[in-house]
Amino acid sequence: MEKLHKHIVGSVVRGSIAEELEIEPGDAVISINDQIIEDIFDYQFYTQEEELVLVVEKPDGEQWELEIEKEASEDLGIVFENGLMDSYRSCHNKCIFCFIDQNPKGMRESLYFKDDDSRLSFLQGNYVTLTNMSDHDVDRIIKYRLSPINVSIHTMNPELRCKMLHNRFAGEALKKIDRFYEAGIVMNGQIVLVPEWNDGKELEFSIEQMMKYLPQLESVSVVPVGLSKYREGLEPLRTFTKEESAEVIDLIEKYQRIAYEKYGYHFIHASDEWYIVAGRELPEADRYDGYLQLDNGVGQTRLMLDEFHEALKRAKAMPEMLNRPKRTISTVCGTLISGIMRQIVDELMEAFPWLDLRLYPIVNEFYGEKITVTGLLVGQDIIKQLKGKELGERLFLPENVLRSGDDIFLDDLHVPDVESALQVHVGIVKSSGRELVNSYLGIGS
Repeated sequence: MEKLHKHIVGSVVRGSIAEELEIEPGDAVISINDQIIEDIFDYQFYTQEEELVLVVEKPDGEQWELEIEKEASEDLGIVFENGLMDSYRSCHNKCIFCFIDQNPKGMRESLYFKDDDSRLSFLQGNYVTLTNMSDHDVDRIIKYRLSPINVSIHTMNPELRCKMLHNRFAGEALKKIDRFYEAGIVMNGQIVLVPEWNDGKELEFSIEQMMKYLPQLESVSVVPVGLSKYREGLEPLRTFTKEESAEVIDLIEKYQRIAYEKYGYHFIHASDEWYIVAGRELPEADRYDGYLQLDNGVGQTRLMLDEFHEALKRAKAMPEMLNRPKRTISTVCGTLISGIMRQIVDELMEAFPWLDLRLYPIVNEFYGEKITVTGLLVGQDIIKQLKGKELGERLFLPENVLRSGDDIFLDDLHVPDVESALQVHVGIVKSSGRELVNSYLGIGS
């Protein structure tokens, strides 16, 4: 007998079909057209029908059978307590490079949760290893034409993948890519590259194998392993050198040329970190194929620079920006991008002499100096390293140092904690080039 799911209504949209039918928070949706609703995908699929029979259970146990006629694209107006309408699936792998395993003890519980849920791949862009995906999950993805599906591939060598993920089924799980390919499901891939594990000849083998899935596998990012100082008891790993980073770029660009000649897009992409560490010029915008891998740090820097220069040009053309009272402000960044941020700061101050913008690269003492990206900076490091510094009338912090939609850092400090400790007003700025120009110059404030 199929398991019965009860999905609790959290709220109802005003003026919606649900409100008209007197569906209320606390009610439970049981079925649609006699179909059991497993999760949000079932709900969205079955509510596309123009004629529905919706079974709703009231808190006292009374069940209402509601007949609905609507437009095919019209939403019912129900918002569920659980947005996924099901429990989140955690990862059962023990990847040698997993950053969650490199968190120190005592952080908030959510930072230790490893998700490996194929549904979040579609809804939020998360990457999944496929080891936690059943044949039923694959069937539903194909049935509902859910794409793109984002896959943490890491290597196409089945035996090596089992070792890297510490999961004896990890190699076999790669066969699910074949099913998605045959069904025409669009995929994106990711490789976390680890020295002496999946680099060199292994990386070349993986790229050649992945190219067999083009064009359904439309992009793959290659990112270097990140190593915190909390690796006691974990696999001994190291970071890539400048010379090795250049070799990775050369290999990837070789296959970019092959893919572009055959398919008209570049397919395989090195994250920005490789270019910065190697001291190489960033690729031009066209080589990022529409920035499909921004969340993996592929093209973020190029996009930011291009947006910055466009916004700077516009600001220079604004008469009211030529002569303004002196403005002293400050900002921070991780050590990896400090050179590029210095370029941005210098160009801004050259164009607008009234602007005094202080840039402070922050060394990541919390996770260790090998962690150089801005997004992993914590409040305590920012406070410690800015104490006694000239910060001006406002300190601008990059948005990505905070939890999405909140004001909390990874170390549980909040923005007001920074303001109080440093006695300065804090502004939050998005990492787009336009937002940098507007925030630093005070345009629109």
